[in-house]
Amino acid sequence: MSRTGNTCPGCARDDRVQAVPAVYLAGRDAVTSRERDRDGDMRTVTRRVTTGLSDALAPVPTAPAHAIGLLGFLSGFVCVASFMAWVFVGGALEDDEAPEADFGAFGPPPADLGPDLGFTGWLSAAALGVTLLVVLEVRRRKTAFAHRTRGRHRAEELWSHGWYCHRCGTVHLEGVPGEDRTPLTLQRFREKVWEHGGYGDLAAEQRAVDAVRS
Repeated sequence: MSRTGNTCPGCARDDRVQAVPAVYLAGRDAVTSRERDRDGDMRTVTRRVTTGLSDALAPVPTAPAHAIGLLGFLSGFVCVASFMAWVFVGGALEDDEAPEADFGAFGPPPADLGPDLGFTGWLSAAALGVTLLVVLEVRRRKTAFAHRTRGRHRAEELWSHGWYCHRCGTVHLEGVPGEDRTPLTLQRFREKVWEHGGYGDLAAEQRAVDAVRS
């Protein structure tokens, strides 16, 4: 690793000191490989590979996963399946039961579905309602997260002054008024940066140590 001219306050050496943004970007890459699919044919697959250290040095939290999205997917599936059953299966039964007659250009009058299939229309409507509610809730949560992290530019400004020592596993700040060069753990560095952006409390929920271990 090239020398930076910036010594680590912990080990007093600079041969393994690197700017935090460089470490962060170096740990995020797209890897392309050739794999066989289920039919045995070769295909090109590109995956995003992120190191634990890169995640630990992230200037902003990871957007939370919404388990409620699975509910929306299931309700959407039920909506489509029940609607198809109501239209196609119910329609086929009506055609079989319709008497042979000439109804003119307007076709036969609608027939009532039997009790076994009549509920599918209501089930489809209810599932559609649940799906719409889930979509609105997921959108609301994403908007709330974006609003919560709107100060990320302030966090990134402080974050850009960080230097990581690969030997000590600590970070120190350079050229920041009011901040000394005391070596910081990954968790403490995360807390400082995220507090600067206005979302420091999230550092307790998304710990840097957990990111490195994952």
